[in-house]
Amino acid sequence: MDVAELPPTGTCEISTLGRRSGRVSRIEIWYVVVDAQIVLTGTPGSRHWLANLRGHREAVLHLGEPVSDLQVVADEVTDPATRRHVVEQAWRIQPWYAAQAYSIDDWVSASPMVTLTPLTD
Repeated sequence: MDVAELPPTGTCEISTLGRRSGRVSRIEIWYVVVDAQIVLTGTPGSRHWLANLRGHREAVLHLGEPVSDLQVVADEVTDPATRRHVVEQAWRIQPWYAAQAYSIDDWVSASPMVTLTPLTD
């Protein structure tokens, strides 16, 4: 699937492998497309899905529109300048993010953030 086919934001589900349990965990989350990359992020704080992706980078992204299940590899966004750029774009694309009680600096320093790259066959 070409990332350009996705709406700029929407809800999806991500299935990750538990870093300790080894069980598959599936959660619903918003995504945004920034610079032709699928990004998962959220309000500042720890998340099990991020801990799981740190332990096992491969996951399944379940999309509702267009309907598809994509095998993906996650890369945590750690560079502060890149994180700031992603947050600024995410706030523009998905206003819900900007409406939360956190500053951009809070998001840059403490929000979970990964890019997802679809695996090709």
